[in-house]
Amino acid sequence: MNIIEYFETENKEIWLEQLKECQWGAAKFLVKLIEENNFYGTLGDGAKLYLMENEGELVAFCTLAPKDCIDDENLIPWIGFVYVMKEYRGNRYSEEIMQHACDVAKLQGREKVYIATDHVGLYEKYGFVYMENRVDVWGDDCRILYKEL
Repeated sequence: MNIIEYFETENKEIWLEQLKECQWGAAKFLVKLIEENNFYGTLGDGAKLYLMENEGELVAFCTLAPKDCIDDENLIPWIGFVYVMKEYRGNRYSEEIMQHACDVAKLQGREKVYIATDHVGLYEKYGFVYMENRVDVWGDDCRILYKEL
């Protein structure tokens, strides 16, 4: 397994096509942000899209970004769009790619990372701690979790 940053690779078209194969609604939104050149406009300058790949096949992905669906400039950075392709599930690849994002955030001098989710119990098993619920930018109730780095 190898983790690469989408915007630093020369094979963006190939990776984008594989991202398009993902049926998850948030992945469709992510693809739209990329195709409309609005990735940084939505997620903030310096946002990263990490791809875990195995011999040219997309395994998992996530973002590390200054912004997410919770509008709060005091909470930075956010891990988002965490997804493992169906055929690779059950191997804790989401933990591995999120840990990569955490390592990058720590190298950037961050002390915490945040996740906004509606899942209960998923991210907690990877060391995230519930902080509070807030209404996100779309008006939905959202759980905010954090992880000390």
